[in-house]
Amino acid sequence: MFTGIVTDIGTVRSLHQEGDLRARIGTAYDMSSVDLGASIASDGVCLTVVDKGPDWYEVQVSAETVSKTNLGKWVEGRRVNLERALRLGDELGGHIVSGHVDGVAEVVGLAHEGDSTRLRLRAPEALAGFIAPKGSIALNGTSLTVNEVEGAEFGVNLIPHTKQVTNWGDTVLGDRINLEIDTLARYVARLREWEAR
Repeated sequence: MFTGIVTDIGTVRSLHQEGDLRARIGTAYDMSSVDLGASIASDGVCLTVVDKGPDWYEVQVSAETVSKTNLGKWVEGRRVNLERALRLGDELGGHIVSGHVDGVAEVVGLAHEGDSTRLRLRAPEALAGFIAPKGSIALNGTSLTVNEVEGAEFGVNLIPHTKQVTNWGDTVLGDRINLEIDTLARYVARLREWEAR
């Protein structure tokens, strides 16, 4: 489990296709405190550390994960939002995030308003009903508040601090963004579906 509060910006150092996609990610984390088999959310995707060095870790990404996320578009040098797994007693500063990406949204609008940036994104139709104004959403592993929703499109606001401590400052129109809907929204929808039977 994660909170959607990014704690490092990593860099993709290398990518290799070895059956599964294997990625090496550079990080400022003290890797001596990270066990092999630990989970690190990388652009919002829960990935398992399979190898590590003093300032990097490696993950294997299955074809299923590549098909459901933007990780297939990763290139060497890309900056990646990172968050280590939540530990008992940690502050829950964002919202409960599983690292299980539901789909990919597209950036369809980008406007600067004062020092902040307002993004408009288009969600896959199948996920649009789970997104609510003033609800929480995880985008590339960042816990954000939804400003408005219109059909499958929704808006979020990025304050300067968020752009500084994440890779959101790199965002351009057309970018594909990992989207995880709020767990509570998922269960409410399932309950309503069950009751309608």
